Amino acid sequence: MWPNRRLCDLLKIEHPIIQAPMAGSATLELAAAVSNAGGLGSLGCASMLPDGVRNVARQLRAWTDHPFNLNFFVFPKPGTSDAVLARTIERLRPYYQELSLGEPSQRLPPIGPGFDDEKLDLVLEIRPPVVSFHFGIPDAAKVARLKQAGIMIISTATNVTEALKLADSGADAVIAQGWEAGGHRGSHVPNGPGDGVGTMALVPQIVDAVKLPVIAAGGIADGRGIAAAFALGASGVQIGTGFLSCDEAGTDAPRRALIRAATDMDTMVTDAFSGRAARAKRTRYALEMEESRMPLPDFPQMYALTAPLGDADHAKADFAFHLYGQAAALNRELPAGELMRTLVAEAKEIFGMLSASPAR
Repeated sequence: MWPNRRLCDLLKIEHPIIQAPMAGSATLELAAAVSNAGGLGSLGCASMLPDGVRNVARQLRAWTDHPFNLNFFVFPKPGTSDAVLARTIERLRPYYQELSLGEPSQRLPPIGPGFDDEKLDLVLEIRPPVVSFHFGIPDAAKVARLKQAGIMIISTATNVTEALKLADSGADAVIAQGWEAGGHRGSHVPNGPGDGVGTMALVPQIVDAVKLPVIAAGGIADGRGIAAAFALGASGVQIGTGFLSCDEAGTDAPRRALIRAATDMDTMVTDAFSGRAARAKRTRYALEMEESRMPLPDFPQMYALTAPLGDADHAKADFAFHLYGQAAALNRELPAGELMRTLVAEAKEIFGMLSASPAR
């Protein structure tokens, strides 16, 4: 039924629908259910310890015979300056006082680069069918070793320049992440919260720029969005927010309630929580930080300063970091397999309507 099977053939999947990795919300159960339904289930592994990654890969292989995807972040070793840290502490101190949290931490945790040699060796040991990257792509030597191992490589681009870099660097497919997408922007260098291109404009420009299969992401939640992505030239879609309401997702109760009542205007893009731009629920904290923009500690060190704010039980509404996209109001509360079947059926119906001869 799919008018373009390039992604299906590349990844050896029945349906060109990728469930976004969504660290913390994508569970083993969700990923396995999506893969078993013919899509590509994914798990975010960026913050997992090596044994944790080994365990999830082992479990996925026990639960599905179909391809799956493990996702990692690509970013340089954080190097927050003392001056930036001091100014950020001063900016956040009133919030800590308001919440009776004491003083913000005076030191940031040491963090290495996102995808180092240790993680490369781990992936080569596990050999997942697909590995995806966010915030860029590893260097040429690492990519060559992954490809020699027969691992498919996909990564995210938020503009045409990034897509061209991915194509030149050895990616097998490009995820074109539109402005509407929930979660962290996949931009290769940190950018401002107001800097983005919508899916409708981004996808056809990336399709024209690269010869690789293009995966549309951002604002896609039903068969209409899937069909529209194919009309723009995409070979598949990646859906994140749409899977957050599935039974198997690790979405906590507060975020499920927000999504259940979501509107198109619920979210904003902010770097105030992690140090990198991400689309999340509008909160008082994010809005106030946006009004007084300033350089923040590097991703992901900024979490060390903001996590205590979000963990304060009496401050959830003002300081919580709830990641989801602009199409959350279209979510369905279904088991993942049933949602996959619904998405495929809806897309098939739209394709049929569009190809039917006009009435006379």
